Amino acid sequence: MLNILLRFALKLFFRVEVRGLPNFNKAGSRVLLIANHASLLDSLLVKLFMPGEIGYAIDEHTARRWWARPFINVLNYYTIDTHNPLSLKKLIDFLVQDNKILLFPEGRITNTNSLMKVYQSTGMVLDKSGATILPVYIEGAQHTCFSKVGDSVQRRFFPKITLTLLEPVKMELPSYLKGQAKRNAAVEFLVALMREMKFQSGDARLTLFESLLDARKKYGGRRKIVEDLKRKPLSYNQLITRAILLGRYLEKETNPGETIGIFLPTSIAGTVMIYAIHVRGCCPAMLNYGAGETALLSCINNAGIKRIYSSRKFIKEGGFEELLMAMNELAEVRYLEDVADSLSLKARLEGFVISFFARSYYQKKAGNVQPDDTAIILFTSGSEGLPKGVALSHANLLSNSLQVSCVIDLGLKDVLLNFLPMFHSFGLTAGTLLPIILGIRFFQYPSPLHYKIIPELAYEIDASIIFATNTFLTGYAQQAHPYDFHSIRYAFAGAEPLTGQTERIWMEKFGIRILQGYGATETSPVLATNSPLTYRRGSVGHFMPGVEYRLVDIPGIDHGKSLHVKGPNIMKGYLIADRPGEIVPPATEEFGEGWYDMGDIVDVDDEGYVFIRGRAKRFAKIGGEMVSLAAVENMVTNTWPDSLHAVISVPDPSKGEQLVLFTEYKDADRKKLARQTRKDGLSDLHIPKTVQIVDNLPILASGKIDYVTLANEHDR
Repeated sequence: MLNILLRFALKLFFRVEVRGLPNFNKAGSRVLLIANHASLLDSLLVKLFMPGEIGYAIDEHTARRWWARPFINVLNYYTIDTHNPLSLKKLIDFLVQDNKILLFPEGRITNTNSLMKVYQSTGMVLDKSGATILPVYIEGAQHTCFSKVGDSVQRRFFPKITLTLLEPVKMELPSYLKGQAKRNAAVEFLVALMREMKFQSGDARLTLFESLLDARKKYGGRRKIVEDLKRKPLSYNQLITRAILLGRYLEKETNPGETIGIFLPTSIAGTVMIYAIHVRGCCPAMLNYGAGETALLSCINNAGIKRIYSSRKFIKEGGFEELLMAMNELAEVRYLEDVADSLSLKARLEGFVISFFARSYYQKKAGNVQPDDTAIILFTSGSEGLPKGVALSHANLLSNSLQVSCVIDLGLKDVLLNFLPMFHSFGLTAGTLLPIILGIRFFQYPSPLHYKIIPELAYEIDASIIFATNTFLTGYAQQAHPYDFHSIRYAFAGAEPLTGQTERIWMEKFGIRILQGYGATETSPVLATNSPLTYRRGSVGHFMPGVEYRLVDIPGIDHGKSLHVKGPNIMKGYLIADRPGEIVPPATEEFGEGWYDMGDIVDVDDEGYVFIRGRAKRFAKIGGEMVSLAAVENMVTNTWPDSLHAVISVPDPSKGEQLVLFTEYKDADRKKLARQTRKDGLSDLHIPKTVQIVDNLPILASGKIDYVTLANEHDR
């Protein structure tokens, strides 16, 4: 009777929903239910809404506390000590008798609204019992008064609670792993599984504008969300109103479904423009104002852009007058200043009123937009040739945002400083879309190259999260006061390899461990990242949940293999320059459609950490041997750590190819490089044949070294 009453009360107040219930019986008889620990209600929820008898493993220290007694007295529970393997024997014996038991691998209720440390005891139970794992993800309980997340999430009196049962799985580890190595691998397996649980339970089958409306509903329309140099922060309500107002204006000048270029810096205006174009039922294309005339015109042609929206102030301050003239030959350039001046009071009032009915208005005006439709067109950096147009769907971008939120604990108290360009995939997804979806306040700054200003700005706004490249992080470290980054919780590096010198100076000067990630425009962009929970120096961390990968041998390369990936964040496809409107989906010869060849040489260790060995294109064949240009650059950095360096390969009549070093170090010479090569255990083939000293290496707006320009300079 008590169970019936409790079930009725929870169903009434929390609208409890159970998804994937058939998986309960599908798991078999010997089952270990693995669940995230969101609140004090978790065990009770599983007991009341799962069929059949279940045992419950509870930490013995928690079981003794007075506030826990009312919850656990109604359970068939076993107390365990995560620090004492012998206490697990009773639990294992119970499982071996073909029973089901619930265990929380974290051993405690989360206070971060994210996955916490996973104990080895869970892996031991699985290993000794041979039980099948039934993943259970509990969503919504973290918003109740029974959780411990504090103000990291928004509290609600009676939030909806959902229990999602995923497909049963078995823990299968390589047979050669023994002892501590096996226990470590088991922990990493469980971490990956629990991240996958959260990802599979989330919803990325939306459009970007629908996700904005959902965020307003979840976090409140009056919550201030974005700010830029004008120092006039916008709330969700204001952001949506401006997007609708501008979207209504676009009806006068654009056709439904067309691709519209955005030539704007990282700013509120750029953010609003993206959503406004979606309200209109069109597709935004983010143009790279740092790419140069040839590359930019190629992008405009490639995407079939006929209209571009920019700002007179931006054109003037950026010195883009000549670029503007070139763009005007291919497309009509319109200015947001003119748009703002033309908006009447009546139009503004109508936009304000419509914003309260934004969902129905969007569905009516944008048409039947689907999650798999193209949401945004980005262009690759062009570091190895002309940029390629990349079509990313709504589902691609929202899946990647969800993946990142499954790996990193991000909360309402965070402040994100985004200075990466919005045409850069990290600046768009991680720096703009992610904080909007998660309710995180963020500041848009127009240039990552202001090495003195950005540290001051981080100090001023108490930034807790930044995304950057190795080049930019090095520049900030050289200019910043040791206290400028005092509020930073996470500093992420991507787009190019993180050097040991940059890691060292950030740790010594600021006490901050940089978390290196990995991705590409084609992967929306985050494919893997280190985190506080799963970190290994020299690696780029674990793959994102939902990502499959395959490794393919490459003849002549002994260390590392070619990486192929598949997942919900992998692009919709490439644009075809001579066939406007056509998108070619990713595919590889080895694995077929849906798979994408990253073009990188990687290793993946037994615990799932990914190590980048270099670009497949950035290998030189010298005297029949394959030499990694990235390894050579790393060796040069070890020789002169305080300067920037780049290595290219050029034809050589006797050995096939030779290495050319471009360096900003004024006293560079080959003798020191030869000594460092031997010290690093490399062959003499890794010593550049030619050294060219330059004042400054060419850097793309994305923060990557411009190898195309270097090759052209060498040819001249």
